[in-house]
Amino acid sequence: MGKIKIEKNPDPARLEALGVSRWPIWSKEVSDFPWTYDGQETCYFLEGEVTVTPDGGEPVTMGKGDLVTFPDGMSCRWQITKPVRKHYRIE
Repeated sequence: MGKIKIEKNPDPARLEALGVSRWPIWSKEVSDFPWTYDGQETCYFLEGEVTVTPDGGEPVTMGKGDLVTFPDGMSCRWQITKPVRKHYRIE
């Protein structure tokens, strides 16, 4: 199983090359829920903060300005501490 990858404040040219501004937007209020990825997801946080804890793994905190990749098949718990808005793409 892969790990969560985080790029802090990626270069605007990198975001443009990925086409992030054309990806759909997902938003969610402060909450706590389980999640399993059914594809690799790449997302860019526009707002908010969340701690994602993979099953059997260490918690990872991410938020506004982060470009994050979640591995296909990962099961985890999302703990949103500040309301989240993010662009996302699932492959």
